Amino acid sequence: MSPDVLSELSMTEAADAFARGEVTARALVEAMLHRLGQHEAKVNSLIRLDREDALLAAHAADKARAAGQKLGPLGGVPMLHKDMYYREGKVSTCGSKIRRDFVPPVTATVLKRLDAAGAIDAGTLNMAEFAQNPTGHNAHFGDVMNPWNGAHCTGGSSSGSGAAVAARFVTAALGSDTGGSIRLPAAMCGVTGLKPTQTRVPRTGVMPLSFSADNVGPLCRTARDAARFLSVIAGACPNDPTSAREAVPDYEAALTGDLRGMRMAVVEPWFLDGIEEPVALAFEAAIRVLQGLGVRTEMISPASMHGIVTYTAVVSRVEGATIHQNWMRECPGDYATHLSARIYGGYAIPGTAYLEAVSRRGPLLRAFCAEALEGFDAVLTPTLRTRVPTRAETDIDADPENWARFMALSANTRPFNYLGLPTVSVPAGFDDRGLPVGLQIATRPFGEARLLRIADAFQRETDWHKRNPFP
Repeated sequence: MSPDVLSELSMTEAADAFARGEVTARALVEAMLHRLGQHEAKVNSLIRLDREDALLAAHAADKARAAGQKLGPLGGVPMLHKDMYYREGKVSTCGSKIRRDFVPPVTATVLKRLDAAGAIDAGTLNMAEFAQNPTGHNAHFGDVMNPWNGAHCTGGSSSGSGAAVAARFVTAALGSDTGGSIRLPAAMCGVTGLKPTQTRVPRTGVMPLSFSADNVGPLCRTARDAARFLSVIAGACPNDPTSAREAVPDYEAALTGDLRGMRMAVVEPWFLDGIEEPVALAFEAAIRVLQGLGVRTEMISPASMHGIVTYTAVVSRVEGATIHQNWMRECPGDYATHLSARIYGGYAIPGTAYLEAVSRRGPLLRAFCAEALEGFDAVLTPTLRTRVPTRAETDIDADPENWARFMALSANTRPFNYLGLPTVSVPAGFDDRGLPVGLQIATRPFGEARLLRIADAFQRETDWHKRNPFP
């Protein structure tokens, strides 16, 4: 198969083709390198490319398969990951000036699990500085540019991950999500992004931002890809005492395509307030697709949203400020202007407000589940309410007047981080400017199997996830 044909394979398709002996790992790596050579200059998704390491790993995988060894469910598949997943002995910049030369002494648990599953780690991807913006701007490594239109945002903070998967450089990439940082680039770049239940995936060896809201998860082409990826990385880790001990099901086996009899809630006005018409039209069309699959939908307005919206930013702002306090004392000028301003704001929030937000989290989760998920299988929202904005109109370093537009991007994603619920964004159309629109689906804690079943069924009926910005 030619590099262009190989680049169209999804992660599961590539892994299965390798397992059957239809393609070599070297061919998959070379297809990645070919695609990067064609289009990376238009995207700026990379921070580090480990070309020779990837080719050596591919050679080892091909040799092992030829010898009859079983290499795992991701065997032979090259990947690139957000540059905040530590690999012992390799620089991990976290998209920052401060850590431009940081070499961690440990390897992230999730990278070890991907290695064991046979994936080939080919390097690291650009990201918002310290994973703290929803747009993809980066003052130190340059902005990541949306493959559909370089003048527009990719979404952040997993900007390089969303762009690299959309551009067909790789089939899957790790992102992280503290307020929408997987789902926003998934929506804006037209790929699938999964934020698992809080604690479902261990965070050992991952740059922290918020102890209470950080999540590890994948950006990939399809819900099936996300299911297999999650099956590999989920599960308790002895080095992460916060990681959940819930059993890890076979998520891929749950993808039956059958949604008959399901009920789903559309929460108004909280997730629809100020929605732009092209997004509303795509969202309504997505609901019709689900209804055509036997889903019943109902509009609801849970009272718990008042408190959720109030508290959702408090926790991550205070915890982020705490994590960065030493650097903010020693080298505040090494941060981008907008980032240091956001961190400073965290120091102005009283401890009583933070403790109130933390203590109300459990009761509000129970209330939301009772109001929005009792008797419902999922909640449906647009991933973002507006069309994909330009980088210029969300650049708050250039113009602080852009602040409201900048912060509004994550209005629909942040509440699910506060609640800790599993949430996925899938491609659901394009707006009038040819930029992607995302559908967000959320469900109850540890309900990823159901969540991915819904997303997969939707993708069986649509082809938005197959669209290629660089055909």
